[in-house]
Amino acid sequence: MRFLFLKALIGFLAFDLMGLGRNFARMHKLVRGWKAASVSSPAETVDQVCKAINYASVCYPKRVLCLQRSAVTTCLLRTCGVDAQIVMGAQKCPFKAHAWTEVDGHAINERADVQSIYGVWERC
Repeated sequence: MRFLFLKALIGFLAFDLMGLGRNFARMHKLVRGWKAASVSSPAETVDQVCKAINYASVCYPKRVLCLQRSAVTTCLLRTCGVDAQIVMGAQKCPFKAHAWTEVDGHAINERADVQSIYGVWERC
């Protein structure tokens, strides 16, 4: 768990240092190209990664926004062998955009109704 926590913190820092919050195309290319490891992951891996992301989000010195959180979560899960996707969606009125992570078509570490609130415009 500590190792996942450290990886999550490093992921948040790398996201900021690489300026991925200001360069959507670069972030999208990085996440899309991040392949899932070919190791088999235990069933509790998703829960452990989510817990590490939650702790790292609280400890990170800067506010972690949904795009950064979902990108790091997706890449960390893929590193652990879980086939995860980052999903980006929007709502028309009032306009809001949001990003989250899905595993097997289910939003993880997210409010249960996120898929019904936002229309999906991108998955990678």
